[in-house]
Amino acid sequence: MLAPHYQTILTEAGCDEAGRGAYAGPVVAAAVILPPNFYHPLLNDSKQVKESVRNQLRTIIEQEAISYAVAMVDNHEIDTINILKASFKAMHLAIDQLTVKPQLLLIDGNRFAPYATIPHQCIVKGDSKYASIAAASILAKTYRDAYMEQLHATFPQYQWQQNKGYGTAVHRQAIEQFGLCSYHRMSYQILPSKQKNLF
Repeated sequence: MLAPHYQTILTEAGCDEAGRGAYAGPVVAAAVILPPNFYHPLLNDSKQVKESVRNQLRTIIEQEAISYAVAMVDNHEIDTINILKASFKAMHLAIDQLTVKPQLLLIDGNRFAPYATIPHQCIVKGDSKYASIAAASILAKTYRDAYMEQLHATFPQYQWQQNKGYGTAVHRQAIEQFGLCSYHRMSYQILPSKQKNLF
């Protein structure tokens, strides 16, 4: 069971990202401040939750959160500054948008670029330990999935409505057949050759 909070004195915001390992599309991050002792029996790390439940949880989180925000950094900036820095930037952009200023940031993972004057705590597998990080993982995942489904309408050959831009066999085969598009991450050296097809 997820812990409702890391500590009880400071206002916490959980932060997580989605899309770090994808071949295409943005990295998306969310920051969430939950009410004290928030609990939902289905809330968990987004990777452990079915899509239909994630979408249900997204609505609940948006309704119940004290404050939440979602931000993205696109594939072009990922190629420019690298995926790790882009993930941190997306988290910072999400934190910027919170209407309530947190006093402590709970970060999923083992590294983070410090944010202004707000202290942070990195927690490995935090999205399966603390409710606010799990909530952030749900929002980041559902927002990114929805965005990739929108892109699928323009680039249906890659089947992004299913693979969400990750390097599945179907996606890799489509890249071999059709080349890369303007939403692929060129710095990932996805193609075995130096071919770069942009359309």
